[in-house]
Parts: sequence; C-alpha cells; structure tokens
Amino acid sequence: MRKNVSKNNWPLKYSILMKAVCMGASLLTVGGCGLTGLTGPRARLGYIPTATPGVVFADPDNLGRHASVYSPFENSGLVYTCGAGHLDIDHIRGNADLTRHFISRIRKALTRGQERFSYKLSGETSRHVIEITYPADWDSRTDKEQIIEDVAFGTGPYLAFDATVWHEILTWFGVHFMGFEPEFNSAFSWEDLYSNLLGTRLAVDALNDAAHDYDEAMTLALDAVLKELGIQPRDTAIAAAKKVEGTWYTGNLVPDVTMRNFDIGMDGSITPTLIEGAAGCPDAKAVPLPAPTLERLKHYGFSITHEIRPNVFEQGAIFKAAGSKRIFPEIHYPILLEYMKQDAEQRGYQYTE
Repeated sequence: MRKNVSKNNWPLKYSILMKAVCMGASLLTVGGCGLTGLTGPRARLGYIPTATPGVVFADPDNLGRHASVYSPFENSGLVYTCGAGHLDIDHIRGNADLTRHFISRIRKALTRGQERFSYKLSGETSRHVIEITYPADWDSRTDKEQIIEDVAFGTGPYLAFDATVWHEILTWFGVHFMGFEPEFNSAFSWEDLYSNLLGTRLAVDALNDAAHDYDEAMTLALDAVLKELGIQPRDTAIAAAKKVEGTWYTGNLVPDVTMRNFDIGMDGSITPTLIEGAAGCPDAKAVPLPAPTLERLKHYGFSITHEIRPNVFEQGAIFKAAGSKRIFPEIHYPILLEYMKQDAEQRGYQYTE
C-alpha cells in the first residue's frame, strides 16, 4: 500500500577491512558499505536507486562470481527486475554473507550450550544481546545435532534481517556511521529491505547446495533468482530510475529520496516497490517474499530474547519514539515504524508499507 505522504536519505551499510575505502566511496557514490559482522562478512559498497552521479548500475550479464573474500572479479551495482523493481546487488550479497555468519554463530552457541551471547556489527556501536531459553528436555535429546542445524538455519536469516532493519532505523534518526556522509538519504529507500531479505534467502539456498562451494552456489543462486524475477538490461534500470526523478527523488549529487519502503514484513511478507511503466515489464506484478520468523526455533521448544542497546548519541530520540529505554525488536520495531511513517508524512514523503 502506498501512502502519499517529499525530502532526504541513504542505505544500510557497514564497514570492516575496507572501512577507509567506504568512507571515501560514500561521498563519491552516494552509497555506503554493506552489512558486516565484526568477525564475519567483508564490506561492500551499496547505492541508492537514483540516476545521479556516482550511482552504479550493473550489467546483468557481467555480475561476476560471488566472493565472500574480496575479489576484483565480483561486480555489483543496481539492477531492475519486473517482479522486484530495483535491487542492490551488494545488499543482496552482503546480507547473504551476514546470514551465513549468523547461522554459524547460532550453531556454535547451541552446540556449546550458551544461554547468552552478544554482538556488534562493524561500524556500529549498538550492542545486540541474545538470550536463549532451551527446551526442558534438551539435555536428554539424542537428536541435538539435527535440531541445532534446523534452528540455526531458521534463526540466522531472522537475525540478519533484523540487523538490517535496525540499521535503517538508526539512519532515520540521524546516526552517522562515517561521521560526514548524508546517510538519512538512504534510510528505508525503496530497494533496501527487499534486497536485504533476498540475500538472506539466497544464503540458505547456497548453504544447502552440496554440489558447490558457498561462493559458487551463491553465484548460481543469484543468477537464477534474477532471471525468475525478470532481470532487465542495464539501460532499463537507468531509465526506470530516471522515470521517477522529480517524484521519488530530487537533487543531483546528494539526492533527496522522497519515496521510502517501510515494509518490514509485519504481515508475514515483504513486497517490493515497482516503478509503473518500466520498459520491458508491461504486465509486471510484484513478487512478495515471506519475512523471516522464529517458528522453527519455537517448534523445538526454544525461545530467544533479543535486546538492542543503541549506544548512540541519538538514542534519546529513539527511546522517546519507542516509549522505552530498552529496545526489543518484536515489541518496539512496530512502534518505531509508526513514528517514522508520521515523520515521513510531515516531511512530505511518499512511502509503501
């Protein structure tokens, strides 16, 4: 559902080994660095889907091989699909790697019998605290290994996607991860959340591909899903972005993105934002994706409590909007979302939800 509710934005992104690169690139490309864990995925650049200087639109026939470790043969940028609109290839790749990282982290925690662990994402000061409650009969279970795998594969995507939503929230409230780039320009930009979610799903597919190593499996899975979604030529992706210039964004070097997508899957799925009349997509229909859940974890009698400690200068505004000084995603994301929608309306923005 689109709300007519227009002014500034910038996508969810972090840095690790290439932090200095990201700092320079963020100014030049109106983008940022992809999600990464402290000991996990590497940094990747990302872009807002505007036909403005520095924004890279990818050649769909030359995306290269997925590289969880840096490789000059991995290409990225924005593409356009009939079923999902604009997609950010780096967000897809980065969130796939983040999901892989969280699957491994959950697997280790359950194998060791940990009841609590915490983490920060590189480039962020927020700390995420996860508390795990085990089923009453856990010590006597003989099928722990199989359960751990199932729970890890169900919970990893949930935590990864949760992290992307939190980053978008932080940027909406004015947090600057590199200190000087206009990150609000990409908070909840129209391609962000769907690209991130698609990455979490591809990671699961790639990790379940016994015939290929992870990077090759990701390469194949990404190519396949882009074809399923109706990938279009590079020129079409650029033309689609130009088509909404003046309505979904204004400005040039640092565009003011006036169309946001606040769909975080509270109704069970996330729907992409399509550009009406995009060339090559005459009868386009949006292809929603199921949002990650904790159902598999609950199925086995586990539960988790996820608390986020913002640790940012802007946390007072976040606490006020949430009505709480303790942030629990399941409780407070919906509340914060309503606040941001009202804020968007006051700014004159449009949004989908």
